Amino acid sequence: MISHPFPPLYDENSRILILGSFPSVKSREQLFFYGHPQNRFWKVVAAVFEKSVPQTIEEKKRFLLSNGIALWDVIASCEIEGSSDSSIKNVVPNDLSIILDNCDIKKIFVNGKTAEKYYKKYLRDTVGKDAVCLPSTSPANAAWSVERLTEEWKRILLR
Repeated sequence: MISHPFPPLYDENSRILILGSFPSVKSREQLFFYGHPQNRFWKVVAAVFEKSVPQTIEEKKRFLLSNGIALWDVIASCEIEGSSDSSIKNVVPNDLSIILDNCDIKKIFVNGKTAEKYYKKYLRDTVGKDAVCLPSTSPANAAWSVERLTEEWKRILLR
C-alpha cells in the first residue's frame, strides 16, 4: 500500500475543488500535484485563466489559491504500479471534509475517468454532490490537445 504523501491545497477562499485520482511517481517525489513534466494540468489551468504557466511549487500554490481553486485527490492510499491508474487496487478514499468544512466549495471537478470512477464509488454519497468529469490532463490521454483540453476545462470558471 502506498499512502498519499502530501496534504490538500486549499484556503478559506477556495470555491472550486479539483480532484485527481492518486499522485504519479513524479508527484510523490516532488510532494506536489501534477509533477510529471508531460502532464498538461498546469498549462491547461494557466490557459483557462489566461495567465503564464506557474513553474515552482510556490508559484503553483499562489496561482491556485489566487483563483479560488482547491486541489486534492480522491484516493488516500492504494496499491499502484508506478503511475498507472489502471493498476490501482485496494483503494482507501480521502476524507474531503477537511476541505468541505472549511471552504464554500461551489463545484467539484474530477480530472479524468479514474478520478470520476473512484469519486462515484467512494465519495459522492458522503459528500452529497456530483462531480463534473473533465478530460484527463495526463500524457496518457494523448488524443486531447492542450487547446482542446483548455476549451473543456473552461467549465471550472464560475459564472
